[in-house]
Amino acid sequence: MAKLRKAICYRRLERPYTRRSKKREKNYVRGAPNSKIVMFDMGNKSAKFPYRIKLISKNDVQIRHNALESARIAVNKQLTNSIGINNYYFKIKTYPHHILRENPLAAGAGADRFQTGMSHAFGKPIGLAARVRKGQEIMYVDTNEKFINAAKKAMKQASYKFPNKIQIEIVKR
Repeated sequence: MAKLRKAICYRRLERPYTRRSKKREKNYVRGAPNSKIVMFDMGNKSAKFPYRIKLISKNDVQIRHNALESARIAVNKQLTNSIGINNYYFKIKTYPHHILRENPLAAGAGADRFQTGMSHAFGKPIGLAARVRKGQEIMYVDTNEKFINAAKKAMKQASYKFPNKIQIEIVKR
């Protein structure tokens, strides 16, 4: 399997290019890959908790689905180990809709014989990304007052997985 490119290649929020063609079947992206995010709701789903710890984006960015899944695993694991599965409710609020495309070009000796260059370079789908705006909530944890510090620490771990600056906000509900 090919190595993932760095997040800097895809984090800018630009208008997605849509190809216009005389042939209808070439006007859209075919075969979008599946999202790697396994679950969006974790923890105790039935309980009501008084405090909410939010992860808020400080700028416009695209967050890839594997980064969201990585953050989900980190938060869920840390919260389960430190405070127990019945003492929190964790939810991912963004969904990766945007299809990322790439036109792979070969590099190295003799590569010019088999590549087509940038002629009709629409690209093949390689992944998905969530388009996040400035001030938008990415994920949150609901918990009790005595577990706020553990939840804040877990959200800090999740913020390291994203390609932008993150603000952690605590709200009493």
